[in-house]
Amino acid sequence: MIDSQSALPDNDPIGLFGEWFAEAKASEPNDPNAMALATATPDGMPSVRMVLLKDWGPIGENAGGFTFYTNAKSRKGGEIRANPRAALLFHWKSLRRQIRIEGPLTEVTPEQADDYFHSRAFVSQVGSAASDQSRPLPDRQTYIDRVEELEQACAGAGEVPRPDHWTGFRLDPQAIEFWLDRPNRIHDRRRFERDGAGWTSTLLYP
Repeated sequence: MIDSQSALPDNDPIGLFGEWFAEAKASEPNDPNAMALATATPDGMPSVRMVLLKDWGPIGENAGGFTFYTNAKSRKGGEIRANPRAALLFHWKSLRRQIRIEGPLTEVTPEQADDYFHSRAFVSQVGSAASDQSRPLPDRQTYIDRVEELEQACAGAGEVPRPDHWTGFRLDPQAIEFWLDRPNRIHDRRRFERDGAGWTSTLLYP
């Protein structure tokens, strides 16, 4: 007998995300906060890459939405500036679950960017500041030389000044979809869409 009841509740997608994310952090061996970030140019050319979720929470709270950080002069940064909407995908393979999130992007404040940048390990700060992310690199030694030069220059201070173009973006979820593996590929899917201050939801065929 196939279970006819959905295991996905029909309210509070933010709370459900929190439950799943907590389980992923307890079970996933590497980077449970890894997510695919899809952006597109204004004329619709898409691109996708993996980034790390660094903050999240209900809209209206200090965290607000789903936040990641990047070099705004990178390819994704340029696409975000030109077309500030994105989609996220979490895939926790061992848990056999996925979450898709879609919505507009807002840049974090300089103070938030400073706080996160300087919370990173010193060498990670160096590596980010020394990188012209997504731009052509003639050879790896060129980048290593820049890293070592900046590391020496900032060693005394113990931190690197945050480049103005290194910042974060927060996605305000307008749609969240949960996918749960079920036997024989008779999976369980529920999509939530924002409706004013609340959410509407519906089951989807897998």
